[in-house]
Amino acid sequence: MTATTERIKLVQGDITKCAVDAIVNAANESLLGGGGVDGAIHRAAGPQLLAECRALGDCRTGQAKITQAYSLPAKYVIHTVGPVYHGGAKGEAKLLASCYRQSLELARAHECRTVAFPAISCGVYGYPIADAAQIAIGTIREFLADNGLPERVLLVLFSASDFDAYAAEL
Repeated sequence: MTATTERIKLVQGDITKCAVDAIVNAANESLLGGGGVDGAIHRAAGPQLLAECRALGDCRTGQAKITQAYSLPAKYVIHTVGPVYHGGAKGEAKLLASCYRQSLELARAHECRTVAFPAISCGVYGYPIADAAQIAIGTIREFLADNGLPERVLLVLFSASDFDAYAAEL
């Protein structure tokens, strides 16, 4: 499935298969891989990604760092650490929006024309998908309104239910 508006495109599928300039990784603070999207990206990229991430050190929640993409069909991986959801009263929305902004800033700084995002914090971190979709799409639209790069942002959702939640917001 796909849905498109302006410079944002929704895709249901596997982010590790996206041929884009940058793939965004929903990482943990160690940047050393984990489960879900993070583990899939590390497996698909190969061991060089882990070695480069070790050299980068940790990444705080709401921040982002960039590496090469190695065996992925992209130039870069942008690693961002989303917030663990604790009911919404601990600044989670601000931190999640920061993940998207920081990632888009890195993409622009590295002249990325295309960027693919997963649903950051919506897996084991427990962020409600509808709330996350609103934050993601709102933050991306705001950034794109003021910047020429990236030219296209893909939101890659693994499940049909996540795709539907993002499509309702788009």
